[in-house]
Amino acid sequence: MMNFTRLLLRRVLFAAGLETGMLGDYLPVLILMIVAAGFAAGAIVLSHVAGTKKPTHRKLSPYECGLESPGAPHERLPVRFYLIAMLFILFDIELIFLYPWAVVFNRMQPRTFLLLEMLVFILVLLVGYVYAWRKGALDWE
Repeated sequence: MMNFTRLLLRRVLFAAGLETGMLGDYLPVLILMIVAAGFAAGAIVLSHVAGTKKPTHRKLSPYECGLESPGAPHERLPVRFYLIAMLFILFDIELIFLYPWAVVFNRMQPRTFLLLEMLVFILVLLVGYVYAWRKGALDWE
């Protein structure tokens, strides 16, 4: 099935004169983006066309776990929430760099240098984590 799809794509690219060059390499990505955008737009249009529109006071009121909202719907979140969120994003993005390193580790030489380099990277992450922990940035009060 995969060979048939590739063959069909090559014929379409050849007929459009795009088989060679960089544009032909990115055409499948462009087609995927067009299909995804069309699906999203179609779902939104279909929900507006087929959905019922009977707004009532009860439907327009804020909903929180089946209970009345205990406070104003637009209360400010504590700064601690944003601090923990930023720390999570920071450590998460830094850990994303482990995946490409693991992919090329077996192909690269010298492996000892790559391993030491990653150990230093993880050590820096660990020092940052311990620092944030000691400063109380991870305490949720």
